[in-house]
Amino acid sequence: MRRPKPHQIVLAIGVLAAVGTVASGIAPQITHWHDESPVSREVFVNIPAAIQVAFYLTVAAMLFVTSWLVSLRVRNYERGAPDDRRVKRSNAKRRMRDFRRGVWMQTLLRDPAAGVMHSMIYFGFLVLFAATVLLEIDHQLPTGMKFLHGEVYKGYAFTADLFGLVFLGGILWAFARRYIQRPYRIRIKTKPEHLVILSVFLVISVTGFLAEGFRIAAEGRPDFEKWSFVGWGLSGLVSAWRETALIDAHRWAWIAHVVAFFSFLVILPTTMLRHMITSPMNMFWKDKDRPKGAMKPMPNLLETELESFGAIAIEDFTWKQLFDTDACTVCGRCTSVCPAHATGKSLDPREIVLKVGEVMNATASPQTTPPVGVVDGISIRANSVFERITSEEVWACTTCKACDEICPVNIEILDKILDMRRYLALMESDFPATLGNVYRSMENSSNVYGMNQGDRGAWADDLEGIEIMEPGVPATTQHEYLMWVGCAGSFDDRNKKTSRALAKLLQRADIDFAILGPSELCTGDSARRSGNEYIFQMLAMQNIEMLDGAGVTKIITQCPHCFNTLANEYPQLGGNYEVVHHSQFLSQLIDEGKLSMAGASLAERVTYHDSCYLGRHNDVYMAPRNVIGSLKGIDIVEMPRNGTKGMCCGAGGARMWMEESTGKKVNTERAQEALSTGATRVAVACPFCYVMMDDGVKGEGNENVIVQDIAEMLLEAIESDPSKLDQTSIV
Repeated sequence: MRRPKPHQIVLAIGVLAAVGTVASGIAPQITHWHDESPVSREVFVNIPAAIQVAFYLTVAAMLFVTSWLVSLRVRNYERGAPDDRRVKRSNAKRRMRDFRRGVWMQTLLRDPAAGVMHSMIYFGFLVLFAATVLLEIDHQLPTGMKFLHGEVYKGYAFTADLFGLVFLGGILWAFARRYIQRPYRIRIKTKPEHLVILSVFLVISVTGFLAEGFRIAAEGRPDFEKWSFVGWGLSGLVSAWRETALIDAHRWAWIAHVVAFFSFLVILPTTMLRHMITSPMNMFWKDKDRPKGAMKPMPNLLETELESFGAIAIEDFTWKQLFDTDACTVCGRCTSVCPAHATGKSLDPREIVLKVGEVMNATASPQTTPPVGVVDGISIRANSVFERITSEEVWACTTCKACDEICPVNIEILDKILDMRRYLALMESDFPATLGNVYRSMENSSNVYGMNQGDRGAWADDLEGIEIMEPGVPATTQHEYLMWVGCAGSFDDRNKKTSRALAKLLQRADIDFAILGPSELCTGDSARRSGNEYIFQMLAMQNIEMLDGAGVTKIITQCPHCFNTLANEYPQLGGNYEVVHHSQFLSQLIDEGKLSMAGASLAERVTYHDSCYLGRHNDVYMAPRNVIGSLKGIDIVEMPRNGTKGMCCGAGGARMWMEESTGKKVNTERAQEALSTGATRVAVACPFCYVMMDDGVKGEGNENVIVQDIAEMLLEAIESDPSKLDQTSIV
């Protein structure tokens, strides 16, 4: 038997829900089971039988319509390519943890104001919905099994009113936040549907309380209904009305409440309100089968039969990437942390997600509504995301992953941008002109600088004891560790100082290591992050062949980009190594006492700049701080944006090699933030950050502020101890 498709399952659930609703409407008319307790509530009091029948039939029809509308959206996701997000024994625990974080609003609460507001609406609605379901269940049970009476009913009534107030408070807060306070990231994306959604919720809330108040008043305000404290208070305001007027008022308030609920069922799948369901599910599917810092693997480009690479059509994205577009809450947190957007570039991460969703829904058959409303005049004529997204937006990205990190519902924005870059680079040759020079350098010289590979080890010529591994000779017979220097550490004059400092520190700790010298090729990070998978695979395969041939198993690297590529992406091509960043290794040496810090001091005010590829891509935040924090006399001050919220230097995603001609330079923005701390030194742990921060600081005219790698800073502090002076000072 053929397995049913997801959209068919959704439709089947809708049919079952509709049939169940009709049955639940018929059963009480036959059974006539009533709760005889004096402390209870009669369902459908004051509501004529004809209206009751209409209610159940309409609910059944609306549930089917809602399931049909949802199934159309699910058919959109089915257009996507496979993505293994199955629940397995190895990931089940993580999936449930992530799902709980989504359901319990934990990620939203990282922004306390927005998080509390959403929680009030979300949990208020869920409790009220549960109260309605419990009332209907009690309605269907035999007399002896009914439970909503006595003390249970009092607690039920109190809880429902309490969360009804919470729900109403959240709605009013949302109105104030969106239409009075109007923060930038919300103001620029407010659409008419937001007013519709909030208005429907407001009507549901207000009419629910009014119906309760009129019902209690019409029943003569029985004493036990004081537990329905909101309805009790409202009933006191109208208790002098005639009984017939109260019954009519209750009936019309009840009808208005029901109509508002029907409206909710319609707008749930057709507006961004759908994220009530899709967002927690997106959290459930957070865990993926590759490391956090790794791009999606591609087949061997020399052997594959694929004719198109990267993403242009909706079918080129995975189903999870398409599901993302409906899980987006349009909150704009990604927009608020994007360094490109903050400095006047055309990129807005939120728009990338929404525009992919617009193309997906516009090219569906039948068409469905976009993730959120769009302005008039936008037309989509073909199944191509570049109908809505410009190449300028795609190339403005620094791949810092700040958007992914801050997203409260796990929208994977960076993957979409990188897949589009692959298409532009491999299929259209549509990339910034300066990247062409870098590609040629990597192809012809095996490094991004186009320098002579024979000079790759020249930085260590005057250092004693730095050995170069011999190609073809097993490394295990030579040295325990390979020090992977990287292109910047080998050819950039500023970063050569880092290479020398790290080598000296390793020697002081008596670490058995060597370098590759001319045998070391660029890891290919800049090629892959700019979409040129062909050059990446060419370099990576040569490096893997060389490393495997030498029997290398342990690698120390000073570059987070090399670290991420070697550790997270080379395994996709069969290269598996134990890779450690120099900040981690130095921190370990200090902790183990292998690198003596007695007397090492630095009487400076220092601020540390987080590397995106060390931090957000690999969750290494404390190691570099531990290294500089081990120095006596140092005064460490954090920049306002640090750790997971740290701002990019502007060099990631091959932006190091592209001209920045639009808006303010990203490194200038970050350098100004560093200087605002009053620090006399800026510590970095990445060669790209070194160059960008140094240029940014000097561009601000602060020649007295020093930018240094943590290895240089550490060695300088150690050598400042007169008892440890030797002949290996930094040149």
